[in-house]
Amino acid sequence: MEVDEQQPNSKHIAKRRKPTIISPHVAAAFRLLIFTGCRLREILRLRWDHVDFERGMLFLPDSKTGRKAVVLNAIAIQVLGDLERIGNYVIAGDNAGTEQEKPRADLKRPWRGITRRARLDGLRIHDLRHSFASVGAGGGMGLPIVGKLLGHADQATTARYAHLDNDPLRQASNAIGKAIAHAMDGNVAADRSVDSG
Repeated sequence: MEVDEQQPNSKHIAKRRKPTIISPHVAAAFRLLIFTGCRLREILRLRWDHVDFERGMLFLPDSKTGRKAVVLNAIAIQVLGDLERIGNYVIAGDNAGTEQEKPRADLKRPWRGITRRARLDGLRIHDLRHSFASVGAGGGMGLPIVGKLLGHADQATTARYAHLDNDPLRQASNAIGKAIAHAMDGNVAADRSVDSG
């Protein structure tokens, strides 16, 4: 364990902060939350067999609103593609790859560490979903498109916009992902695209 050291009688030496270390799967969970707008439960229970890399989609059999298809942007596909497959669940838990495998229950502890380190007190994990929606709406995507990307259950909205295909949704999802990646200083490649072919 690394301890902050400060020499006696030295007021001007900055204390070294212990690094906040999270696993690649936890980091991927947070990235997927912000780049897809999915709910926490949807990402924690996401199984590899729900991921369709060829079509750039997630097919969730049981979300808060029932069955749900999620259009993935290029950054989300990259996050998934770079992640090591340990068990059946995309976000591997402590018992990943065993007969007793279960999805992770939550991400509270690493989230507290991240928000404390970033001095973002009061920021909730669910706020990542709100950020996805805000960036989309602020980027002129329109609430119907953003609502469809988020899988909102409002029957009237869904019925009115059921004719939309995945092309405008993918464009909207990619634009949101690129804007978020750019805001994060380009830590992930924002220019990869999906062949909608």
